[in-house]
Amino acid sequence: MQTQLSATLALALAAGVLSAAPVRAQAPAPGMAQQAGPGSERIREVASVEGVDPATLKPGTVLFTDHRDQPAVPENGLVPYLDWSRTRPGEAAALAPYPGYKEPDYTVTVNGVAKARHETLKVYVAEGRFVVARPPEAIDLSAFANLGFVQAMDPAIKHKALAPAEATPTKDPQAAFARRPDRPWCGPAGTVCIESRYDLEGKLPLGVKLANKLEEGGAKKIAEFVSFQSEMRTLAPAEAAALSGLTRIDTTVTGGLEQTIFWVNQILRFGKFLAVFQPMPGDPTKTVVTTYMALAIKADVLDRKAEYARVPVLKNLLPAQVLMGNSSFNTGTSISAGLPTYARNRIIAFADALAKR
Repeated sequence: MQTQLSATLALALAAGVLSAAPVRAQAPAPGMAQQAGPGSERIREVASVEGVDPATLKPGTVLFTDHRDQPAVPENGLVPYLDWSRTRPGEAAALAPYPGYKEPDYTVTVNGVAKARHETLKVYVAEGRFVVARPPEAIDLSAFANLGFVQAMDPAIKHKALAPAEATPTKDPQAAFARRPDRPWCGPAGTVCIESRYDLEGKLPLGVKLANKLEEGGAKKIAEFVSFQSEMRTLAPAEAAALSGLTRIDTTVTGGLEQTIFWVNQILRFGKFLAVFQPMPGDPTKTVVTTYMALAIKADVLDRKAEYARVPVLKNLLPAQVLMGNSSFNTGTSISAGLPTYARNRIIAFADALAKR
């Protein structure tokens, strides 16, 4: 029972990857405006942000897609990592934790016996685009690549500075599979290392308590909070320049901002927020900002839907259903509302922050 119930915590874990100020709303079908929640009029749902001329965007409008053509289907919008890498290779390369990333392989010990394990992942990806009424050279990205900016985005998530040497993949041999092969996490100068915590909201803490109470044999308890570690940085010019093919805007990329979640205490494997800055084609006094959010979830969490279907009390607690904001257990105005709502509001919050500076 604990194994089943622990999967339902994926929502709180997944949505808590990046700090923002989410608003409760159901995900509309592509091409329809979002109707629920403050700021919903800001979102313009599209099948592809690349298919819209940015010059036609009104001030404050955010184009958005998360590639969900059937929002009511529980796993619609969740793509196997290998399929993502094959069908959208440029996007996968940019949003993976580091170049050449592969699904994790590591060793687990069960009853004293070491066993090799390969972990399969599924990915949720959202993309947004908006225009800032200032030229790129007037936008100081360093003002956003710091702990203070992250702390100001959402009071429900608590953040503090993390010493690079204390990053879990760096110091824990059992987490070695999450290390970067090219450098330590938070190693380069100017990189900010952050430790974050989100206490589960709504009905989720009750589910944790029940799962821990029903579990026998002293197995590892499910935490009533999500803790995660991330690296925030501005991209080097060469890294930023390579992203012009990703955005499909025919102007030079002038900068990029990236927050990578490299360690989480349960369910999730990685997450990334990426913002790419370019002059508006034909009008260099304006900046086009293309944003991406990616979240990788352990596939075995989602594969237990049949088990849930057999338990009446859990019929609205299917992991994918909760993750995608289609469950009665989605609640509140923070990250427990579901990934589609969270992603929309993370992008809106970032757009507002840029406009104010």
